[in-house]
Amino acid sequence: MNAQLTLPAPAKLNRMLHIVGRREDGYHSLQTLFQFIDLNDHLTLAARDDGDIELTQAVSGVHHDDNLIVRAARLLQRHSGTLLGATLSINKQLPMGGGLGGGSSNAATTLVGLNHLWQLNLSLEELARLGLQLGADVPVFVHGHSAWAEGIGEQLSLVTLDTPWFVIIHPGISVSTPGIFQDPQLTRDSRPITMARALQGGAPEWRNDCEAVVKERYPPIAEALDWLAQHAPSRLTGTGACVFAAFESQQTAQAIAQLASPRWSTWVARGLNTSPLYDALGYL
Repeated sequence: MNAQLTLPAPAKLNRMLHIVGRREDGYHSLQTLFQFIDLNDHLTLAARDDGDIELTQAVSGVHHDDNLIVRAARLLQRHSGTLLGATLSINKQLPMGGGLGGGSSNAATTLVGLNHLWQLNLSLEELARLGLQLGADVPVFVHGHSAWAEGIGEQLSLVTLDTPWFVIIHPGISVSTPGIFQDPQLTRDSRPITMARALQGGAPEWRNDCEAVVKERYPPIAEALDWLAQHAPSRLTGTGACVFAAFESQQTAQAIAQLASPRWSTWVARGLNTSPLYDALGYL
């Protein structure tokens, strides 16, 4: 058994996000395009034979047992019946509450990595079903490919998207996703479109229905969106707080990023169709 793995947990962008209804259980019905980018957290997973699950770093405001990494490891442990445990550590780069899917990606990398480390040989479909218990975005990170998503984000069809360079800005605040989805002003009745129509891209299909509410509630995000829009069409990812714009070349993206306010965290990242997680494991 390989006793230790260090694996990436990549970020995602929502290239578009439409809210097409509200379900009886309170969740919203979505249509979105997920795309990976080469911006990652990194997790180190070490097997142990005493059955314990330990995350070595405390996350401010999150109890150890509530952390998605720990929850994912224990869920897989219970589901598989393994007697093995793991010591887990994270090099955190993705902002919390940023709309980049960091927590869901951490959970997915934990599931996929421990499946490999513990030699469980569970399928991606089985791991994705487990991941859905942890969050609606976890399955796309488990499957590891750009995807058109419907339902609450768990009904996935793998797609191939363009791979521009993105300027991504985090304006230094955290967004409450439940607060956005509970806002009475949120658009909840966008007309559903087909995947083929969405893949044609461009306005008005490539928009984020959360954006108007988020801009109203969080002026720093509105400021970042408006600044970036001077250089290219800008968009919110998820419910934010990160905003992004696409550029044809790394050089252009880097030049724009250098103009951004020092008050913001700004990254340049390449769009990807396959997850760096599976490149690291050699699955693809």
